[in-house]
Amino acid sequence: MKVDCFPISMLPRQSRLFLDYASSHEPLSPFFVATPWSQSWANAVPTQDPAHRSALADRLLEQNQSWFSETGQAGEKALANIERLRQGAGAVVSGQQVALFGGPLFTFLKAATIIQRAQVANAVPIFWLATEDHDLAEADHVTLPSRHALHTLRLHLEQPSAGRPVGSLQLGPGITAVLDRAAELIGGTPEFDLLTASYTPDATFASSFARLIAATFADYGLVVIDASTRALHALGAPVLRQAIEDAAAFESALHTRDNLLADRGYHSQVLVAPGSSLLFLLDETTGARVPLRRKNGAWLAGKAQYSTADLLSILDAAPERLSPTALLRPVFQDYLLPTQAAIGGPAEIAYFAQSQVLYQAILGRTTPVLPRLSATLVEPSIAKVLEQHELSLSDILTSHPDELAHRLGARSMPIEGKRRLAATGNILDDELDALIAWTDSLDPALGRSARVSASKMRYQMNRLRRLAANVQLQRDASIRRHVDTLSFNLFPDRHPQERTIGGIAYLARYGAPLLSTLVEQATQDCPGHKAIYL
Repeated sequence: MKVDCFPISMLPRQSRLFLDYASSHEPLSPFFVATPWSQSWANAVPTQDPAHRSALADRLLEQNQSWFSETGQAGEKALANIERLRQGAGAVVSGQQVALFGGPLFTFLKAATIIQRAQVANAVPIFWLATEDHDLAEADHVTLPSRHALHTLRLHLEQPSAGRPVGSLQLGPGITAVLDRAAELIGGTPEFDLLTASYTPDATFASSFARLIAATFADYGLVVIDASTRALHALGAPVLRQAIEDAAAFESALHTRDNLLADRGYHSQVLVAPGSSLLFLLDETTGARVPLRRKNGAWLAGKAQYSTADLLSILDAAPERLSPTALLRPVFQDYLLPTQAAIGGPAEIAYFAQSQVLYQAILGRTTPVLPRLSATLVEPSIAKVLEQHELSLSDILTSHPDELAHRLGARSMPIEGKRRLAATGNILDDELDALIAWTDSLDPALGRSARVSASKMRYQMNRLRRLAANVQLQRDASIRRHVDTLSFNLFPDRHPQERTIGGIAYLARYGAPLLSTLVEQATQDCPGHKAIYL
């Protein structure tokens, strides 16, 4: 199998903080305790109380047995891994929002990475469902390709979400129409059959996503956790309690960290506003997830007001009503789980630079964070087009389609035309250089005028080259079609493939062998971006 490795900086819209982390062979202190090449995490299993481990294992067994039974699978390897957790094994963890049909390809890349890293460390791979997130617009759709177009399939719920956690929302009868449309694009495969078994009208975003991801990676023993339940929130209550009792101190520590980031030339991923907290509260009546703020010694959630004692009472009676923000969530996760390493994408890794102060204050340690596999899948038909035009993935990601088409048009010009243009251009350059030297010797002002005139002549020569390339493009329409095909498949809408196209589309085309390829390629040998030729 052919695999090309490129610097991660080739991908657009990366933060400077993440790029510096990704390129450093020494931890970017104090923000991170590991680098993409770190190995020491593999031998460091966090200590947890045996009673905590046992309670955690009981909850995980309940959840995973349920999800496997609903898709008709036993899930022996995942259940065996849960028992390993009970007995003291460590975990490698990543997570994702519970997006429709598994969401973009990077969801599957995350799962493959934690499986590969867990194999290295003899740890348990755990996929954390971000079910408490309330941004439905990021989760209610998936993009699937047909031959010449991308199709965004969106689930329209019968009832508005009203700010409730996405994971708890029921799919409803509208999912049938979405599946019918998906059948036209990826139907007739075992993977599509798994979709229909997972995404039923009575399922929620959380349960359907859990069924899909657990069954897809069942052969690798992937354990899936939905921590939004009362039992798991009760198990992680010490973290939530500390976020209530030490809210002012945590806000101050985060402001200090934000200032340090700014001093180093970085920007914070999460704005920590005065009076903000690290918690959301579920409204008892509407179920909406409302941010908690502090003002004049009181806590505010929308128009409702609470005392610290009120929140602690809610934590004791209904801990599931309190949920962590993006900065506290990884700390909550790594209190619940014996996490040896967390796997994240660029934005998630950048969050850790702020969360690190919370790790130290609450857990007394910082979890190493490692990058997930970042990859573009190059299908055989696309590989042929790349080879035909002697292109690589970097050409597609770094060149606008118009620019690339023009370049290929110029390259495909008959050899006689290329020679004439090159010869004329060379003669023009030589003569203009000699002319400018002569005018300089006569008078500096005349030399400056000669340079201006020469620049205009060279511009016209380059324009002639572009016109000739455009004529060639018009004569050979296949060049533009090829460029559009490459862009559509590898860099759709000028966005990375892994963030745009649903992973289920590739899984439906290539089946289980694709999963083994992704796990195989999720090693730390290339902490950049891979082009994987299927």
